[in-house]
Amino acid sequence: MTRRAVIVGAGIAGLAAALKLHQQGWEPVVIERAPARRSGGYVVVFHGRGYGAAERMGILPALRERHVGAVDMVYRKADGRRRFSVSGDAIGALLGERGLTLMRGDIEGALYEAVAGKVPIRFGATLTAVTQDEEGVRAALDDGTVLEAELLVGADGLHSKVRELVFGPEERYRRDLGHVVAATTLDHLPEGAGERAFTTVTRVGGIFMIANLGPDRTAAFFTYGTPDPAAELAKGPWRALADAYRDITWAAPGLIASMPADNVYFDSVSQIVADRWSDGRVVLLGDAAWCVTLFAGYGSSLAVGGAEALGNALNRHPDDIPAALREWEAELRPEVGKRQAMGRRNTGSHAPAGRLDLLKRDLPLRLAAFPPVTRWLRRHLRLH
Repeated sequence: MTRRAVIVGAGIAGLAAALKLHQQGWEPVVIERAPARRSGGYVVVFHGRGYGAAERMGILPALRERHVGAVDMVYRKADGRRRFSVSGDAIGALLGERGLTLMRGDIEGALYEAVAGKVPIRFGATLTAVTQDEEGVRAALDDGTVLEAELLVGADGLHSKVRELVFGPEERYRRDLGHVVAATTLDHLPEGAGERAFTTVTRVGGIFMIANLGPDRTAAFFTYGTPDPAAELAKGPWRALADAYRDITWAAPGLIASMPADNVYFDSVSQIVADRWSDGRVVLLGDAAWCVTLFAGYGSSLAVGGAEALGNALNRHPDDIPAALREWEAELRPEVGKRQAMGRRNTGSHAPAGRLDLLKRDLPLRLAAFPPVTRWLRRHLRLH
């Protein structure tokens, strides 16, 4: 008997779940509230559980095609003067052979290509209600459609509608880390930013980075600490970033003023801490379930790896979906807990609270070319 699944969210977690379930004989359908597929996003290092899952699911060649290789890391002062740099060779040694440097949109693109023509994706569709019983689950959409399935996967991110409808309001589960983040793709490489490099200005309170992975693959990234993330978000990205980065004269002012309204990610840095990820035939996946945050540097990898593990658990318990979901959660929770703890610890690296945090971040990077330091960084960042 063919099993049906409704997947809410066409990001990395949702598309990975769609691919894995399709490979196992399910008939998934993806619904996405955005009118079209997103692209670009910030730069990620894809490794660990996600790398192995991508290999087994057959998308690793497509990801490797998008992999830029090791990039230089250049650190500048607020006025653009050079502070120090870390060579691509040192970064390559840190990542090892099973680590990929990608735009977040590269991973979505590879997954989208893998499911295109195989899995229906309904863009511009919003979930309005969820009901379930022992026989199945029903997802009502804003156009009046009701989709019936054996499984509903909520892969709709930090502000998950599935979580709200089935598990309760976001405020019950969100833990703000006292920072906000903004990211946007650029159509040019600003003067002074390195090609195939991460060019970063770090000062007490936050960082500003321009990441270039080759032609037409440039992104700007901002994150800074604040006692009131909600107040910052209420300002909107242009005013909030202009206020927060008024002391950085290199590149930032022009980029902030010219950011396009339809191509800016701006949100609080928050984790989702939930005591359970499933309810009957409904399961949360990726940021909707755990959101380790960009400070942990593992969200994309955990989304793909978690999707594969979910499919495997369902395959082991074809006649008992709730049991499969409980087993999957028990398997994944220890790693999620470690990554969330890492994200909380790493706030000082992304937005140093003082000069000591800045020194603790910079010193290992300055010494990264030395093998003992490389090994320490690998363990510290859990890259292997």
